[in-house]
Amino acid sequence: MDERIIRGGAGAAQPHDSAHLHVTGAADYTDDIPEPRGTLHAAVGISARAHARIRSVDLSKVRAAPGVVAVVTAQDVPGENNVGTVKKDEPIFATDLVEYVGQSIFAVAAKTVEQARRAALLALVEYEELPAHLDAASALAAESFILPTERLVRGDAAKALAAARHRLQGGFTIGGQDQFYLEGHVALAVPKEDGDMLVYSSTQHPGEVQLVLAHALGTEATDVVVECRRMGGGFGGKETQPALIACIAAVAAVKTGRAVKLRLDRDDDMVMTGKRHDYVVRYDVGFDASGRIQGIEFQFASRCGFSADLSGPVNDRTMFHADNCYYLENVAIISHRCKTHTVSNTAFRGFGGPQGMMAIEYVIDEIARSLRKDPLEVRRANFYGVGERDVTPYQMRIEDNIIDALVGELALPASADYFARRKAVHAFNAQSPVLKRGIALTPVKFGISFTATHFNQAGALLHVYSDGTVMLNHGGTEMGQGLFTKVAQVVAEELQLDIDRIKITASDTSKVPNASATAASSGTDLNGKAAQAAARTIKERLTQFAAEHFKVAPSEVVFRANRVHAGAQNVPFAELARLAWFSRVSLSATGFYRTPKIHYDRKTFTGRPFYYFAYGAAVSEVEIDTLTGEYRVRRVDILHDVGKSINPAIDLGQVEGGFIQGMGWLTTEELWWNEKGELKTHAPSTYKIPVCRDLPEIFNVKLYGAGRNQEDSIFRSKAVGEPPLMLAISVFHAIKDAVASVGNYELSPRLNAPATAEEVLRAVEELRSRHAASDVRSGPSAVPA
Repeated sequence: MDERIIRGGAGAAQPHDSAHLHVTGAADYTDDIPEPRGTLHAAVGISARAHARIRSVDLSKVRAAPGVVAVVTAQDVPGENNVGTVKKDEPIFATDLVEYVGQSIFAVAAKTVEQARRAALLALVEYEELPAHLDAASALAAESFILPTERLVRGDAAKALAAARHRLQGGFTIGGQDQFYLEGHVALAVPKEDGDMLVYSSTQHPGEVQLVLAHALGTEATDVVVECRRMGGGFGGKETQPALIACIAAVAAVKTGRAVKLRLDRDDDMVMTGKRHDYVVRYDVGFDASGRIQGIEFQFASRCGFSADLSGPVNDRTMFHADNCYYLENVAIISHRCKTHTVSNTAFRGFGGPQGMMAIEYVIDEIARSLRKDPLEVRRANFYGVGERDVTPYQMRIEDNIIDALVGELALPASADYFARRKAVHAFNAQSPVLKRGIALTPVKFGISFTATHFNQAGALLHVYSDGTVMLNHGGTEMGQGLFTKVAQVVAEELQLDIDRIKITASDTSKVPNASATAASSGTDLNGKAAQAAARTIKERLTQFAAEHFKVAPSEVVFRANRVHAGAQNVPFAELARLAWFSRVSLSATGFYRTPKIHYDRKTFTGRPFYYFAYGAAVSEVEIDTLTGEYRVRRVDILHDVGKSINPAIDLGQVEGGFIQGMGWLTTEELWWNEKGELKTHAPSTYKIPVCRDLPEIFNVKLYGAGRNQEDSIFRSKAVGEPPLMLAISVFHAIKDAVASVGNYELSPRLNAPATAEEVLRAVEELRSRHAASDVRSGPSAVPA
C-alpha cells in the first residue's frame, strides 16, 4: 500500500462506523441502555376525541391498578406545561381541551411496561364534543389557520396569464407520510443529585430537547443533559417530537424520584406523533406554443394539525421549491397553513420541498399533454439558464446550475436511453389492451441550508490523547445516515490518521452546546466543517511544537499517513502527541462553523436562504394493470450530484434509500382518518411502506461524475440526505403516463398522490369515461382537486 494513503480518509468508501453492530444486533439504542435500579416504565393516557372540552377525568382506577407507582397530569409539571417552540401552543398534558385523537392527557409510571399500558386504559374521561376540521380542504373553507397565510410574488402573474396563448387551470391532492422509523420514540429520564436530570433521548435535536425539558422542569439548561448515541431512523420525525416524550418521562421522574422510561409502541407512536404535511394544490398557468411558462399562480393549503410545530418553515420551503428547476418570470404563490383537529404535522425528509416540486412537475406534465409534446421537451424549455433566466422567485441567483447537462447525460443511450425507451413504451401500449407502461424523467434542484439562518452553525470538540488516539464529538446526531462516519473521515483526512484511530462518541449537550438539529441535509456540511476547524487548531499547535522541537521551519512540518515529517526527520503521530504532552501543549480544541453568504428576509421572502443547490434526475418506467390498478416499477435510472463525495458508499446508499422512501410516499403509503378523526392506518398491517419486492427490477444509480461544489463546502462535497427523495416524482409521472395511454394520450389523467392501486384504478376508469364521452380533439382538460 502507498504509504501516503491513510485508511478511511475523505473520498474513501468507508463502511458505516456502526455497520458491524447493526448487523449483529450489538448496537445500543436508547431502549438498550442498562436501566438504573428501580427504573419505572411509563405509558400515556390519550384523547379519544378529535376536538372536545374535557368535562372530567377520573383516574382512580388507574392509580389502583397493579404495579402503578404514580400518575402524572398537568398539575405535576413543575414549570411550563408546553413543548411548543415556535408557538407556545402544545401542552405536555391537555387540561380542559383536547384537539386531536391521541393527545396526551396523563401518564402512568409503573413497575413494568405492561402494567403501565394496561393501567393507562382504565381512565374515565367525560367529553363535550366540539366541531372538528379533519382535513385541509374543510379547514380552508372555514378559514381555520394555525399561522397567517403567506404570499410570494414576482412579476405580474395575472397579467401574464391573461395574455398567454395557452392556459390551464386545475388541481390535485398530495398525501402525507409517516416517518416509520424502525426505532419508535423513547426516552429514559434519570434524576441526578441536586435537581439535575440526565435524559437519554432518541432525538435529532438534543439541544432543543434540553431547553424544552429545562422549561418544563422549571430549571435551567445547565441542569439538564441530553444524550443520544444513535437513532434507529429519524427522517424528521425526531426533530421536535421527542421533546414531548422526554418531558413526560422527566416529569414522572421528578415526581417519583426514580428513573422513568417511556417507549411508545408502534400504534401509539403513529397516532400521537406528527407526519409529513398533506396538501391541496390549485394552479393556473399560462404558456406559449413551446410549453414555456409565461405566468403561473399556485395555491397551497396544507394540513398542519392542531399546533404550529414546524409548519411555518415547512410551508415556506414548499414555496421556495415550487420552481424546482424552472424559471418562473411571473409567479404568485399563496400558502395557507390550515389548522385541523389532527396530530400536528412536522418535519419529514425534504421538509416541504417535495410538495412544492410535485406541484410544478404536475403542471409541467399537464402543459406537455395539452400540447401533445414529450414532457422532457417542455421541462428543458423551462429550465433555468446559465447567465440568464437564472434568478429564483425569491431573488436568489443560481450560480451552480448543472441541471441541463446532468439531464442530458442521463437521457443518453449509454445511460437511461430515455428517447428510445419512450418509443418502445408507446409501441408496447399500442398492442397491449390490459397492461400499460409509462415512462417519465424528472429533475431535482434542492436548496441546502436551514431557511432559518441562525440554525446554520455547528460546534465540535476534539481531544488528542497522549497515545495518539483521537476522541471526536460534535453537535450532529446519527440516525443511520452515516454522519458520524463522514465527520470522522474529515478528521482523519486533516490529521492524516487512519480512521480507526478516531473514537466517535455520543451526541451530548454537555460537550457541544447549542447545536442545531441534524436536519436540512446540513449535517455533514456543518459538523464536518466544525470538526475540521478543531482538527486544524490542534494540527497548528502540533506543527508549531514540532518546528521548535526538531528545529525546522513550520513549513517543513508535514502530516502524512500516520506520521509527522519535520525536515529530514519523521516520527509516528503518536510519538509527536506524547512529546507534545510532555511539553505541556494543549491537545484539546473546539471548532465552530457558520455557513457563509446566506441571508434571508422572511418579511419579503427574498434573499439567499441557501448556500448552494444539489441536483439530480431520474428516469422511471412502470407497468400497470388497467383491470386492477396494480402496478410494478420495471426500471429506474438515477444520476445524482453529490459534489466531490466524502464517502461514495454512504452517498449511494442515501440516494437509493431516499428514492425508495419517496416512492413509498407517492405510491403505497396512505394515511387515512375516519369521520371521528381516528387514524386507522397506524400499523404495518394497514400502512404500507415499500418492501424488498417493491424495488425496481432494474435499479441503476450513479453519482454525477462532473460534480464538484463550487462553494467552499467540506472538501467540496454536497448534501445528500434529502434531495434524492424527490427523484421518486418520476415514478408518479410514469404511472400517470401509463394511465394516459388508456385514452390514447388524448386526455390527461386525474391522478392524485399517493397513487395507490385503488387510486390508479379510479383514474383509469374516470379517464375511460371521459374519453368515451368527450370530444378529445381540443386536448386534455384541467385536472381538478
